Amino acid sequence: MKKHFLTILFFTIFLYSPGHTASTGGSTSKVDNFKKASNLVKQAKKYELKGKEKKAKKRFEKALKLLMIANKEKPNQPNTLNYLGFTSRKIGNFKIAEEYYLEGLTIDPDHHGINEYLGELYVNTNRISKAKERLKVLENCNCEEFKELSNAIKQGSSKY
Repeated sequence: MKKHFLTILFFTIFLYSPGHTASTGGSTSKVDNFKKASNLVKQAKKYELKGKEKKAKKRFEKALKLLMIANKEKPNQPNTLNYLGFTSRKIGNFKIAEEYYLEGLTIDPDHHGINEYLGELYVNTNRISKAKERLKVLENCNCEEFKELSNAIKQGSSKY
């Protein structure tokens, strides 16, 4: 009787332990594509700082693919749209980048990251007055994005 009880106890523990829940359908190990893409963007930025443009571009391209999936899984997320715009801009597709940024601003007009990156896109495309409009949105945020965009405008204005 004890042997039978121990056998049942063993199998019960084995079948319902957390390590084996995947076989019973209890585990959801869904891939977070936004998080993966975000890590790729961070890697790409580091490569850019080191002057390794080809490696950076590959990371941005991979991140863009994952962000497109993430956007289908969870549409209308400002952070996802921001990164879609950012990665598109980094690989040179300014028109698509602007569309993603503008879409994100329809959801969250005060989003610091989108306003900064859209402003930088405007600087890159010689639309300084539009960049200054984005800066105006950020002027009271006391945030890093204001400083970054302000510097980009100063540097961009001297080029044109």
